[in-house]
Amino acid sequence: MDIVKTAAVGIGAVLLAMLFRQQKPEFSMMINLACCVFIFFCVIWKMKEVLDYVGSLSDYIKIDRIYIASILKMIGITYMAEFAAAICKDAGYSSIAGQIQVFAKLSILVLSMPVVLTFLSTVGEFL
Repeated sequence: MDIVKTAAVGIGAVLLAMLFRQQKPEFSMMINLACCVFIFFCVIWKMKEVLDYVGSLSDYIKIDRIYIASILKMIGITYMAEFAAAICKDAGYSSIAGQIQVFAKLSILVLSMPVVLTFLSTVGEFL
C-alpha cells in the first residue's frame, strides 16, 4: 500500500509543479526536489526492511558479513548516484549528472576489488 501513497505524492507533485512551471519555474524545481527527497526517504525506509531480511538470510548461509556489507554498499551507491543524477538532469545539468555516475561506477569498482581478489585466490587454490 506504500507504493500507492508514494505514487500519489509523485503525481500530485508533478501536477503542482506543472502549475508553477510557466509563472514561477523556481517553485516548480523546488517542488520537484522536495518530492524527490520525500521519495528517497521512503526508499531508505524500505531498505531498512531489506537489510533486516539480508541479516537473517546471512545467518542461514555461511557467507562472511563483509561480502554482504560490500554488496549492500554497492546498492546504496547505485541508488544515491541515480537519485543525484536524475535531479541534476532535471535541473538541466546533465554534465554534472554524468560525472556523478562516473564517480559512482569507480566507487563500486573500488568496493568490489577485495571481493574479486578473494574470488581469484579461491579459484587459484582449486587449480
